[in-house]
Amino acid sequence: MQEMIRHILTSRVYEAAVETPLEEATELSRELQNRILLKREDLQPVFSFKLRGAYNKIAQLSKEEQARGVIAASAGNHAQGVAFSAQKLGLKALIVMPATTPQIKIDAVKSYGAEVVLYGDNYSEAAERCAQILDETGMTYIHPFDDKQVIAGQGTIAYELLRQSPEKMDAVFVPVGGGGLISGIGAYLKALSPETRIIGVEPVDSDAMYQSLSAGKRITLQSVGIFADGVAVRQVGKLTYELCRKYVDDIIRVSTDELCGAIKSIYQATRSIVEPAGALGVAGLKQYVKNNSVNGQTLVAINSGANMNFERLRYVSERTMTGAGKESLLAVTIPEQPGALRYFCNNILHTLNITEFNYRLADRTRAQLFMGVSVGADETKKQFIERLNKEGYQTIDLTDNELAKTHLRYMIGGRSAEANRERLFRFWFPERPGALSRFLADMGADWNISLFHYRSQGGEFGRVLIGLEIPDNHEAALQQFLNRLGYHFVEESNDPAYKLFL
Repeated sequence: MQEMIRHILTSRVYEAAVETPLEEATELSRELQNRILLKREDLQPVFSFKLRGAYNKIAQLSKEEQARGVIAASAGNHAQGVAFSAQKLGLKALIVMPATTPQIKIDAVKSYGAEVVLYGDNYSEAAERCAQILDETGMTYIHPFDDKQVIAGQGTIAYELLRQSPEKMDAVFVPVGGGGLISGIGAYLKALSPETRIIGVEPVDSDAMYQSLSAGKRITLQSVGIFADGVAVRQVGKLTYELCRKYVDDIIRVSTDELCGAIKSIYQATRSIVEPAGALGVAGLKQYVKNNSVNGQTLVAINSGANMNFERLRYVSERTMTGAGKESLLAVTIPEQPGALRYFCNNILHTLNITEFNYRLADRTRAQLFMGVSVGADETKKQFIERLNKEGYQTIDLTDNELAKTHLRYMIGGRSAEANRERLFRFWFPERPGALSRFLADMGADWNISLFHYRSQGGEFGRVLIGLEIPDNHEAALQQFLNRLGYHFVEESNDPAYKLFL
């Protein structure tokens, strides 16, 4: 701990980074009945805290290491931090980025004078190429999180928090990817403010630190979620794991919908739009207050970054209502008879706010409704569903169903009696030319596509729903195809929403 504090206090981050404000989110404080403070790292010159660690590391390299130039693999904020720092110090920089990286991020890195190499569909493939170039060139590698000087640079945030907060901080909520940010903050605060709880926040589908701390060893995730790409790390660092094991009190996991709700909360408080990873702190804070009935405390959330793709805002907006608990998605079966729909609307829905309503004939005895409805908190929703079931309307809650939220609500056409050998898959296709062509070229010649839905979300991957008619004796060939393709996927053949509507 003493060594890390010394590194933090002797860091050189302020040659490039700025001291960011600690602002009270007045409306959110009133809503949550606690004093909510936001540490505005989204106001750094590169719109992310990553500048602190990158600059501190590069500035303290030896003259010989600096002369070789610096190299890093990154799809976003670390890339910009390294490029900005290298330009500030007059050094050569090379950044390896996935070919699926949005152009806005590529342009940002190039604007700081760095050379960009595009390679692979994801960070892992880009990191492998970075390692090859490192061997070939002898450049100096700048790790995104598992380095003492990088961690110390991020730890200067805690140094600022203690000076800026006029009262005791009961808890600080920190986004977690590889663990560099929370390691620096945790080491410093636990030394000087040990009563402050250090709480990390991860997406449920990118929870490498949570899994590692639970298992008592570093765990490698088989796959990571892509929505909060700034924390999409399969394995945390050796050093960061040890520091988190010592200084972190808890890890909270949040859903995509909770992240979207947090982005909205931050916008309402600051009129700025953070990226999904940047909203993790607020998302975890809100869940913590709700689950623990916390009242009257001072809680700090780190707004870690604001490099948001504008095109992704549509998706965020759509998911905000469910993330804030203000919209529930329900599948309801009603009788197919004259006056049934009118009765349902007039007697069941007449006092409610309807956000979405889809009706489809199932057969001559029943019809299916897919609807969004504002029914309030979890207990109120439960009571409403119980009422529907008592009235004879079979109801399924789809509020947390990814198939329904990502694809089903945008599709029409109903079920097909002809698709009797259909298998349904959700795929994450890399957003680059040829992704679909590769899929079609590799799939079995005897397989038929019976359903297809794609919708851009402004990220590095597109969400694709595909129905495949597979002969019974082709199970092994299907598995070989999926393994060879290498695209992340989830099979949804048994999903209740699929059974009802598709």
